[in-house]
Amino acid sequence: MSNPGHRNQKVHRISLYPLTFIPVLRDYIWGGRNLERLYGRSLPPGPTAESWEISAHPTASTVIDAGPLQGYALPDVLAIYGVDLVGRRAAWALQRGRFPLLVKLLDAEKRLSVQVHPPDEYALQHENGELGKTEMWYVLHAQPGARIILGLRRGVTEADFLRAVAANSIEEVVHFLPVKPGDAVLITPGTVHAALEGLVINEVLQNSDTTYRVYDWGRLGADGRPRPLHIEKALDVLDFDNVEPVVLPQPVLEDREGVVRQHVVRSRYFVVEKVTLAAHGVWHGETDGETLEIWGCITGEARLDWAAGSIDLPAVRYCLVPATPCRFVLRAVQPPAVLLRIYLPPEED
Repeated sequence: MSNPGHRNQKVHRISLYPLTFIPVLRDYIWGGRNLERLYGRSLPPGPTAESWEISAHPTASTVIDAGPLQGYALPDVLAIYGVDLVGRRAAWALQRGRFPLLVKLLDAEKRLSVQVHPPDEYALQHENGELGKTEMWYVLHAQPGARIILGLRRGVTEADFLRAVAANSIEEVVHFLPVKPGDAVLITPGTVHAALEGLVINEVLQNSDTTYRVYDWGRLGADGRPRPLHIEKALDVLDFDNVEPVVLPQPVLEDREGVVRQHVVRSRYFVVEKVTLAAHGVWHGETDGETLEIWGCITGEARLDWAAGSIDLPAVRYCLVPATPCRFVLRAVQPPAVLLRIYLPPEED
């Protein structure tokens, strides 16, 4: 809902508050119905592959669903509030007029294509100013024996990789990694990867939709034709040194009465922590202008309270706490409540 000066002047008089959004659904061929079955989501007919939970990307921007800013799309709120919304640590994104992050759910009922993402420098040059993509996957649900592809097998060369793609035998060169609920991986630019069947994944990433598909298991798209591959660009950015990576350790950073905080991942674009709240656990949070905080409940149910209101966070729902100073409290409604906490690192990171 972009537009008008009159409306923007009205918005300037509204104080920012914790924001929730209407997810945007994407219906790629590999999706399923697990967001409905596992989390009670109301879905349209057919497969739902992705739910973009918080997005300011032009292909699928989410709209605020409650409060004085209800009905406004996230890019419009960013244009009006800028640093007050995202924080001083997002200066690099604000210089490009971008919201820094994107949060998705993936329902991999069927396997995804094998793909790779470019770094910023390559994407900015070759993708009309689009950014590259660093992303983190947190596994919410996994069927027994579920796996992902992450990186290459040891010793694989570019020639080996091209031969395997041409011979439809990519299994011989990629690294298969077993995963279970609670596992997390970091997917840096250049890392060959794919979510395989039987997974629901929570994805945190740069605000980008740039993907180079290198292998699609011989299947056809909705139009009955093979989906396009991007071999040349993929080879430009593919990291042949990223060999057989593993799931991320999640060390405990804090363990006090009723609250356990764990490190999940730190990259130059985002930090993700996991916070588990027992029945008597209370998290006291505060933003101070440095960075927004995004909180998503992934198990149980939590409630976020601030001076002027409260938000229920069932699994899986996300809330954006603006960077402009805000004190808030999180409590478990259905304990244990497990939440992901996402924020921007200092620039030196």
